[in-house]
Formats: sequence, structure tokens, C-alpha cells
Amino acid sequence: MGKPLINVAILGAGRIAHHMAETLVKMAADPRYSTLVAPYAVAARDGDRARAFADQYGFPVSYGSYEELVADPNVDLVYIATPHSLHAEQGKLCVQAGKAALVEKSFAANAAQARDLLDAAESAGVLVTEAIWTRYMPSRAMIDEIVDAGLIGEVKSVSADLSYPVSFKARMTDPALAGGALLDVGVYPLNFIDMVMRGRTPERVASTFVPYETGVDASSSTTLVYGDGTMAVATSSMLTVGDRLGLIRGSEGYVTCENINNVERVDIWNKDHKLVASREVPEQLTGYEYEVASAARALLDGRTECPEMPHADTLRIMELMDSIRALWDVKFPFE
Repeated sequence: MGKPLINVAILGAGRIAHHMAETLVKMAADPRYSTLVAPYAVAARDGDRARAFADQYGFPVSYGSYEELVADPNVDLVYIATPHSLHAEQGKLCVQAGKAALVEKSFAANAAQARDLLDAAESAGVLVTEAIWTRYMPSRAMIDEIVDAGLIGEVKSVSADLSYPVSFKARMTDPALAGGALLDVGVYPLNFIDMVMRGRTPERVASTFVPYETGVDASSSTTLVYGDGTMAVATSSMLTVGDRLGLIRGSEGYVTCENINNVERVDIWNKDHKLVASREVPEQLTGYEYEVASAARALLDGRTECPEMPHADTLRIMELMDSIRALWDVKFPFE
């Protein structure tokens, strides 16, 4: 109690921006967060659209340009909710204006863009962090505790899938917007595996994909092999309904995680495939509140990154996705 409010602004007014607006309104009404963050402003390239968005959620301010948003001295933290290809450019716009930025995943279109933005943020001493919500959720600590307790023995295999039929969305199929399943849904299985493996870099990567008619990836499967022999498989698609399942297999049993995109339940199974424990994830507002709260607290503490998703982790995932696309020989037009 008593901490200063962080005024949060949303850059962009698409579908994910609406989810964030709902989150901010709920946080402002929740005693756990009401003295930490406040929904303040939204910006879109269309001023009427921005005004309608602000009116819908009760935001006091709206702007018809991103430049006006970052020039507002009352804005503390900007949530960037635009296509992947624009994240680096808009992140730098925030940094140059001295505004902290919470950048929606994927953080950028490639590792070079990500590195450029993070270098600019570090040089300016401005907070920039990636908004991949699974990194901030309580389920992450729950899974780590189960693995660390040795309940399934030594981990030797991990798999994760996230697939949704979303090829009807223009940004998903447009190469100029860094479209494709990998950067949008495929990033979640890779992050799930990376969290289980505690950020270790795989020694070998093999991958295959099915292209969409525009040349971006429609579906893919990637195998990661680590130095101790642990093998992990990540699958994703924008054409199919997937099981969203995360599996962590050990020498004494295995763990199943229902919905790696927003873990609902974690089950522990023994060698005989008998359920020995089940852990429910705490009730949440929307799931986005954790990343917002972490960024707000980091900003108040004068930090330039969040502990749940430090810059090194963002860069490692971006570099991994670059290497996967290189195996496919898939490039975006601007690369």
C-alpha cells in the first residue's frame, strides 16, 4: 500500500489490446493491484478508433498517433500490442521518449531487432521487457518446484504443443508482418521447454515445417537435444486444433501440464501411470496481470528488466527461432 501508481498506456487497439484493457480495469478494481497500476491511455493510428476503445474501457486519454502517446508526460509504462514486425521500431520509440515498454511476444521479428532494442534500452537506462505471460504466471514456479523435488526423478524428455486454426488472420499469413505460426503460437512451446530446461542452450536443433501458400510456416515440429541427452520436442500450427499439452518425463514418472499457453492444472504421475498428485493453478483475473505487475514493480525499483523474463532469455529464444527459420530457409521480406 502507498506505492505510487504506474499509469499504463496501450499502443495499438487490436484483439490483444482489448484483453490487456480488460486486465488493467480489473487490476484497478483489485486491492492487490489498485495502488500499483492505473489504466491511463490508448493510441491507434485512427483517432476515432482510439477514442472508441478508451470510452469502452473508461481510459481517460486517447491518441490518434503513437508519437503523441509517448510524448505524454503522464505515461509511465507502454504495452505494445501490434504485429511482430513493428515491435522493435515502436519499442525504440518508447525508449527514446524515456518510456518503459512491455512488448508483446514475440519480442521482435528476429534476434537482430531484439538486440538493437535491448541495447538501446540498456544505454538509456529504460525498462523494456517481453510480455510472454507464461513466464510470469504462478504455474511456472509450481512446475519448477515439482521438478526440483525429484518427484519424477531425473528429467530426460520434454514435449509441448500449441496449435490454433488462425490462418484467417491477415497478420498470421503476411510475411511482411513477420507472420507464421512460429512467432505467434510456436513461441509458447519453445518457452515452455526453455523454462523446464532452466535456460540451457540445446546442442543440436532439428526442425521441419509445412509452408502456408504465402511462404510463412503453417505447421512445424522442432527437436532440441541438450548436452546431458535430454530431448525436447516443440510442435505448433495455425491450421489445427492442438492438445496444448506440456509433458515433462523423468526416470520415476512424468508431469502433465494442461494448456501450456495458460496452465490450468499440473498432474504428477508415477511409473505405473497412476496419478499421485494434482495441483490447481490459483484463480486469476485474466492471466495478464502478472506481467503488468512485474513490469510496474521493476519500474518502481529502477530496474531495466524483469526477473521473470530477463533480456538474456528473450535473446536466447529469439536466436533459437532464427536458427529454426534458417533450417527452413524462411526469411521475412525485410531481412
